[in-house]
Amino acid sequence: MYGLLQHIEEPKKPWETIKMNWVTGLVPGGKENFNAFLVIVDRHSKSFRFVKFHKEDADMDRALLFWNKIIPTCGVPKVIIGDGDPNFK
Repeated sequence: MYGLLQHIEEPKKPWETIKMNWVTGLVPGGKENFNAFLVIVDRHSKSFRFVKFHKEDADMDRALLFWNKIIPTCGVPKVIIGDGDPNFK
């Protein structure tokens, strides 16, 4: 949601509220030449997860990566905070 700043309640348990940030423009590396990654930070515990991907991946592929890599281990968050990156639009 855009507009005025809004208060975000402190989460009561881990992985209830997460922040997501896309890091792109990296030099391709690794066996599969990944050139971007998604940083996901839990606001309660401050723990984090990285999900590597190709910048050229379709939005659905990125969503499936999140679904397959984060949801099984951390659960479904109640709140997701983005940084306004074009990848969120």
